[in-house]
Amino acid sequence: MTDLRWGERTFVMGIVNVTPDSFSGDGLAPEGRPSDEVVAAARQQAARFVSDGADMLDVGAQSSRPAQFYGEHPRPTPEAETALAVPVVRALAEAHGNRAMVSIDTTRGSVARAALDAGAGIVNDVWAGREDPGTVAAAAERGAYLVLMHNRERADYAGPVFDEVVAWLRAAVDDALAAGMARERLIVDPGIGFGKTPEHSVELLHRLGELKAALGGLPLLVGTSRKRFIGELLGGAPPEARLEGTLATLALAIDQGADVVRVHDVAEAARAVRVADGIVRLRR
Repeated sequence: MTDLRWGERTFVMGIVNVTPDSFSGDGLAPEGRPSDEVVAAARQQAARFVSDGADMLDVGAQSSRPAQFYGEHPRPTPEAETALAVPVVRALAEAHGNRAMVSIDTTRGSVARAALDAGAGIVNDVWAGREDPGTVAAAAERGAYLVLMHNRERADYAGPVFDEVVAWLRAAVDDALAAGMARERLIVDPGIGFGKTPEHSVELLHRLGELKAALGGLPLLVGTSRKRFIGELLGGAPPEARLEGTLATLALAIDQGADVVRVHDVAEAARAVRVADGIVRLRR
């Protein structure tokens, strides 16, 4: 397993959606598309991402868009999710494993385990093992990296959102350590846009540095790409018109200590990250 060296630069994670229903319209697996065509499309996209500067390739076969804002959507069975995701993970690990680490975006332990067997090095769980602790167990057993993201079904908080996110992630970290995860393999994610109003997302971005410090300096993944709060700040811009807004959030997140940024538009993001790193990390 490759070791990631934190603090020297920001890593760019490119999103490879092998779903039929991504909120941003970039799903590579529309209904009825044969598996070999899905794999071929993912290989082509990943090759472009790596050439454009991606350090990680995040493969997801289940849409995780919040139902509160985007409506309910059907979930694939674990078997269907595995059948979509794992061949893509295997193909990308074989083609790009020496240049980019492959991540599996799933909340299911069985899918995580199969993807790790196929060459993934990161488990990215948007429910931090709360839905299925098997994701944590799989990452711990295989020595993989594990992303623990804050999430909730609805944006209804009894107290300040910042305090609840910190407490929730602390508990998730403690649970992962108790399950055998090595602390140096943990990454935390505040879950921008997940169970949060646009105002909540903006507050968390504004206080990312505080959040990272409150979590003991653990590496921080930030996913703002094409998110709804950017559209609202831009007067109702649709996902495909949120690139400039996304790039602004990346630079600000890096200034606040982000270690990984998860993006759809890799070429533009990688260039923005290079400039932000050149300024922010020089100062540090």
